[in-house]
Amino acid sequence: MKTRLQLLGLGVVVLSLAAGASGCRTAAPPMENLQAPRELDKVMHPTYRVEAPDVLLIEAYKGVPKPPHKIEPLDVLGLKLATPIPDEPLQGLFTVDSDGTIDLGTTYGGSVPVAGLTVPEARMAIEKFLAVTNLKDPKITLNLSQTRSVQRISGTHLVRADGTIGLGSYGSVSVVGMTLAEVKKAVETHLTQYLLEPEVSVEVQGFNSKLIYVVLDGGGSGQSVIRLPCTGNETVLDAISQVNGLSSVSSTNRIWVARPAPVGSEPQILPVNWNAVVSLGETSTNYQLLPGDRVFVASQPMVRVDTYLGRALAPVERVLGVILLGSSTSRSLRGQSLNGNGNGF
Repeated sequence: MKTRLQLLGLGVVVLSLAAGASGCRTAAPPMENLQAPRELDKVMHPTYRVEAPDVLLIEAYKGVPKPPHKIEPLDVLGLKLATPIPDEPLQGLFTVDSDGTIDLGTTYGGSVPVAGLTVPEARMAIEKFLAVTNLKDPKITLNLSQTRSVQRISGTHLVRADGTIGLGSYGSVSVVGMTLAEVKKAVETHLTQYLLEPEVSVEVQGFNSKLIYVVLDGGGSGQSVIRLPCTGNETVLDAISQVNGLSSVSSTNRIWVARPAPVGSEPQILPVNWNAVVSLGETSTNYQLLPGDRVFVASQPMVRVDTYLGRALAPVERVLGVILLGSSTSRSLRGQSLNGNGNGF
């Protein structure tokens, strides 16, 4: 029985070593590609095209509604009194409060209701109000400086799964696949239905659709995949620094960049000389990363062997443990029985 268990254990060890060794075999990356961009020889990315779920920052510089516009709370009016009280000018920008009034100050009688009026109607209402303060024939100039429609447009906008962004009460605009200049034109064209010659600016605040991936092999205990936004300037060193460096099981001799290719084409494999990059400052293999790149960090071979051995031997150890426990228990019971027979008879 003992011999059989020994042979079984030896066979398991041999199989485990073979499995571990086979698991450690990964096709060696080819020689470095001299055409690939790298740290001191970077290239400009193609013109950025918006995709879901990017986040766009839109600022509205001009958002005057088409007439006739009814003044609303949070609109901003530009007002100037032609003949003010001496040393008390009445001029500047006045925001319409939430109650629909503008405050002219105590000298000029306080607040005037203007919400729901057109600009000419508001001008007449203000002049009538000022006449009560003993001003003789008050004349003002009044214009709509800014409407709250600008606040509806300005801000961050998430590109939805259907490729559109929301503009509040002005509806939605499809922007997927467009450059920033094309997005600007599309938004302005859409807003012309509601505003007079609208002008906006568009920037990308969140680069969420262009990604790179760092894959850390766990030495037979799974793999960690971390995705990072690709903003156009990252290198291998940048990517690994963003995941707090290599893990304790990572191999510094087996790191490469896997660059995806269209279906039917071979992916591009770019080996990285990690020790030269970090210790010597060499840039030849510190490649510039492009959207979709995978930075793969293999594990140390002996770590994988140890993991496979641990998994293969764990069941055997449990079986042997049960057998040894049973054998020990049997001997203990047999000894108690013999002792009992000797003492009792």
